[in-house]
Amino acid sequence: MTLTRNWISITAAGLLLSGCSSALTQNPDSSADALRLPGNQAGTHASPWETRATGSRDSIGRKARANTTAPPEDLWQLSRNHFELNLESDNPRVASQIRYYSKHQDYLDRVTDRAERYYHYILQQIIERGLPAELALLPVVESAYDPFAYSPSRAAGPWQFIPGTAKHFGLRKTWWYDGRRDIVASTDAALTYLEQLNKRFDGDWLLALAAYNAGGGTVSKAIRKNTKKGLATDFWSLDLPSETEAYVPKLLAIASLVKAPADYGVSLRALAVEPYFAIIETQGQIDLAQAAKMADTSSEEMALLNPGFSRWATDPEGPHRLLVPIDSAMQFENKLASLPAEQRVRWNRYRIQRGDSLSAIAARFNISTAAIRSANKLKSNRITAGKTLLIPGPANTSLAATVAQDGAAGTREKLSYKVRAGDSFWKIARSHKVSVSDLASWNKMTPRSTLKAGQQLTLWRDSSLASSAQRETLRKVGYSVRSGDSLSLIASRFSVSVADLKRWNGLNKGRYLQPGQKLTLFVNATDS
Repeated sequence: MTLTRNWISITAAGLLLSGCSSALTQNPDSSADALRLPGNQAGTHASPWETRATGSRDSIGRKARANTTAPPEDLWQLSRNHFELNLESDNPRVASQIRYYSKHQDYLDRVTDRAERYYHYILQQIIERGLPAELALLPVVESAYDPFAYSPSRAAGPWQFIPGTAKHFGLRKTWWYDGRRDIVASTDAALTYLEQLNKRFDGDWLLALAAYNAGGGTVSKAIRKNTKKGLATDFWSLDLPSETEAYVPKLLAIASLVKAPADYGVSLRALAVEPYFAIIETQGQIDLAQAAKMADTSSEEMALLNPGFSRWATDPEGPHRLLVPIDSAMQFENKLASLPAEQRVRWNRYRIQRGDSLSAIAARFNISTAAIRSANKLKSNRITAGKTLLIPGPANTSLAATVAQDGAAGTREKLSYKVRAGDSFWKIARSHKVSVSDLASWNKMTPRSTLKAGQQLTLWRDSSLASSAQRETLRKVGYSVRSGDSLSLIASRFSVSVADLKRWNGLNKGRYLQPGQKLTLFVNATDS
């Protein structure tokens, strides 16, 4: 396994500019070579962290670039050094957003706390590509820097990719993994997308940003409309969706606050210039709870650094890498090197019983049928009683319970629940800290099935990282009813039940949905 350090100490980078090399202060025993970006050699070219001096602007508001050896005080200062957009506008739309954000110091504090884990990496990627540093603030607008953010349009992750766009840019979604939430993969995809949009709109970043929100076709259509009327085709002159017309001003307003917080009566907690995490290649699947223990960090921290993984382990198909706190990177790498491959994920042996189905076995062990087929090299879902299946499970036995059936070692404890009057899948799932989709699957039902008082349900209780992550990813989503929508259609789209939809919104049988009506839903982001 290889420790892939595609990060660099910004303090060290400042020294590189003056012809020196330096090791990270957190790890004084590291060699200077270990700190260089892949392919870099000391002194062969300028550091990717060199700052840009303020100067004249070109026709579309970009700053002229110049080098300086002054080391940044923190990441906010580094961002300012690399700002390129025109933030000196007194546009009323921007001013309105500045007034809003400047009145919500508590919101800025929360976003800063969330961003601390990811901002160094994202800013680094932006600077290395030669892009405006304001783009590092785009996740503030998109998701408030919450990697588990989920929207009514089914956009997910810090950069809020919708399923179609995510697929186009190679962000995979499996039972194990969602690339939209992966910090490394989603950042690469988002910056590539933004570069393409910037090129499409002839280097105009405001149009590119508008297209990121509304789609390139929408912006192009608005430009064509203005061109036919002989009107200006800059962002401020276009007739765009109201959300998009506010979207770009939001980013410019936040960048203005970062540029001169004191001018607007706000404060920004300093973000250290040192990397928060290191990226370590694992060469295969690994249990996340075990990885957290090896890195001497909490399971919650491991989940926040690796939000792309939806279950208790990394995806067996990859990506085979983990983000771990920078201070424990060497420790983790050393322990990983000495860990036998067969101990990275626990394998349970299950003897197939008469009447079993692959889907029922998968539900019992909280795993997908595809994962079982892959582990056992099965070409279909057909199984034979008496045969034995290998079922992957958490490697950390202290986190594993015992399946109370046939003495099979497993990862979950079987429970029985009697449905009461007023119960719903959502209510039962939330009280037992499981997902609605799992609860329905265990009982060979769908989240939209009707429950009856007295009905017996089967639950499998898990104390592993997976259930912990699921508890953290329940998101409140506001939805605006569209023409042609029905309760069943909306429920199906978000994998919830009609009964829950009615209960959350106080709906009754005699009331019809109206276009524009606002609904509230509670959605598990890892299942959507």
